[in-house]
Amino acid sequence: MQTKCHLSALVHKQAAKYGDRQALIYRDFGSLKWKSLSWNSFSQRVKQVSNAMLNLGVGVQENVGIFAQNCVHYLYTDFGAFGIRAVTVPFYATSSEQQLQYIVSDAQIRVLFVGEQEQYEKAQRVLPLCPSLEKIIIFDRSVRLKQHDVSSIFFDDFMKLGENYPRQSEVESLYGQANKEDLANILYTSGTTGDSKGVMLSHGQYEAAMEANGGAVPVGEKDRLMMFLPITHIFERAWDFYAISQGSTIIVNTYPKEVQQSMAETHPTCMCSVPRFWEKVYIGVRDKIESSGMLKRKLFNKALSVGRKYNIEYVSRGKRPPLSLALEYKMFDKTVFSIVRKQLGLENAHFFPTAGSYVNAEVEEFVHSIGLNMMVGYGLTESLATVSNDRLGMPFTVGSVGRPLKEVEIKFGENEEILLKGPTITKGYYNRDALNRESFTDDGFFRTGDAGYMKDGELFLKERIKELYKTSNGKYIAPQMIESKLLVDKFIDQIAVIADKRKYVSALIVPDFTLLEEYAREHDITFNRREDLCRNPKIIKMLRERIDTLQQQLAGYEQIKNFTLIPHNFTIEAGELTNTLKIKRRVLNVNYAAEIENMYEE
Repeated sequence: MQTKCHLSALVHKQAAKYGDRQALIYRDFGSLKWKSLSWNSFSQRVKQVSNAMLNLGVGVQENVGIFAQNCVHYLYTDFGAFGIRAVTVPFYATSSEQQLQYIVSDAQIRVLFVGEQEQYEKAQRVLPLCPSLEKIIIFDRSVRLKQHDVSSIFFDDFMKLGENYPRQSEVESLYGQANKEDLANILYTSGTTGDSKGVMLSHGQYEAAMEANGGAVPVGEKDRLMMFLPITHIFERAWDFYAISQGSTIIVNTYPKEVQQSMAETHPTCMCSVPRFWEKVYIGVRDKIESSGMLKRKLFNKALSVGRKYNIEYVSRGKRPPLSLALEYKMFDKTVFSIVRKQLGLENAHFFPTAGSYVNAEVEEFVHSIGLNMMVGYGLTESLATVSNDRLGMPFTVGSVGRPLKEVEIKFGENEEILLKGPTITKGYYNRDALNRESFTDDGFFRTGDAGYMKDGELFLKERIKELYKTSNGKYIAPQMIESKLLVDKFIDQIAVIADKRKYVSALIVPDFTLLEEYAREHDITFNRREDLCRNPKIIKMLRERIDTLQQQLAGYEQIKNFTLIPHNFTIEAGELTNTLKIKRRVLNVNYAAEIENMYEE
C-alpha cells in the first residue's frame, strides 16, 4: 500500500514500515558485484546527508546540483536535500561544459555533487567561470583530484559531517515546515530548439502525481524495478519516487550500455524505458530467429502469430479468447516465449511503462505478443511525467498513448495542440517570465506543443507541432513517425528525416557498422574504412530495398526518396543530440548542409 507523505520524510516513513527489508540493489563504481541496502540503512544515509548539508550551510530552497550517472549516492543526495527543504537540480552525466556552466549560473548553484572522473573534470573547468559555485562533492572515491584542488571533497568525507546526526533536531524542525509550495526540483529540459529551460517541480506536484499514479500504475511491494533511464529524466525520476512510495525494491543500473546484462543478473519485474530499447530487443530477437534453422524459424513465427492473435486481437480489445486459442497460446508461452523472456532476464515480468517518443506499432505488437505488458504512455517534464498511460486489465489500442489520468484536464487548441491543466502541471520555468506567459493559455492551460486527439477514451498523438515539416509541394510530414518505422531495421542505428521546404523526403542515416561490416565480408565487398561502405553501390542498393519494404504503408509523399549514409554517429559532443539522445534537427541541418544539398541536386 502506498505511503502518502511529503518527500522530505518519505524514506524515513518507509524505513519505519519495512525496517531491514531490501530497498536498493546496486553496484559500487567500477565493481561487478551487486550489493543490497535495507530501508533502515537507506534512511540512515539520507539523514546523514541532511545533517551534512546543514553543516555546509545549505539553506531552505537553496539550489543544489547533482551531476552524475545513476547511483545510490544520487538517491541519498536527493532525499537528503528534500529533508532540509533544499532544491535539487539534476544534470545529465553526459552534459557538456557549456550546459553545465549555463545551468550552474542560471540556478546559482553553490554546492555541486559529481559522479566520476569525467564529471569532476568538467566541474573543475567551469568552476572559475561560475561565481556562485564554491564546493564540489565527488561520489566516486577513485576519482583523481587535480593538484591544489581545495574546492572538492569526496562524498565519504562529506558524510562525516553528518555522522551521529549532529543537527537532527533542526532537520526534524524543517520536516515540520515543509509544504506543498516548496520546490523539490528544477529540471532543465534537453533543449532541442535552443537553451535549456528549468522546469520548476514542487512537492505538491509530486504529491499529486503519486496520488494519480496510484490508481493507474500497479507497482507494489513485490516489484523489483530496474533503474535504466537517467534519474535526471522526469520519467525515471517520477517512476522511482513513486516506486519508493509503494515499497518496491529499486535496482540501480549505473551504466546504460550494461542494462541487458544487469537485467539477466538481477531479474527485474518492471522497468520504464523509451521505445528505442524495445526496438533493439525486437531487432535482436528477430535477428536471432532469422539466423536459426528452418524448423526453429517456423516454430517461432507460428508462436508469434498465436501470441499476436491472443494478446492483440482479443486481450487488448477486452475480449475473451476462444478456449482453443487460449490453450495454444499457453503452450507456446511455456515452450517459446518463456525462453525469450528468460534470456532477457524478464522471467518474472510484471509490466513496462514506455514513453518518450513515437512507439512503432510493429514493435508494440511484438512485445505484447511474447507476453510482456508494455504500458505505453505520454508525458512531459512540465506535467511531472504521466499525462496518460495504458492500464493493465483494460482494453488498449496499439498506437494510442493510453487513458488520461483523471486528475489531468485535457483540451485541444489550435492545430489540435494538446493543452493541460491540473495539480501535476508545472507553474512555469525558472527565471523565464516572458516564456511563462507564452507557455500558458489565458485560462491557465499549459501548451504542450504536441498535436493529438481522443478516441474511445484513449489519447492519440499526431505529431510534434514544431517538428511538423511542410514540403515545397505543400504536404505535411511527421519526421518522428517515419524515423520510427525505419529504426526497426537492424542495419540502421540512427536516422534523421529531411523534408522541411524540400520537394521530397530524404534522410541522413548512420548504419550499424558492426552488422554492416559483417554483411560486407559475407558478400565479398571490400572496404578499408567506413567511408568505403557508405559509398559502395551494393551497400546502398541493399539498404534501399530494405527501406522501400519498411515504408510501403506510408503515403507516397511521406516516403524517403533519397538518403545519405553517414560514416560516424550523431553525437552529444557535436551538439547533434540532446542528453536524452533526441536529434537536434537545426544542428544537423548546419553540420550536414553539403550532404543534404547533394540529395536534392537535379
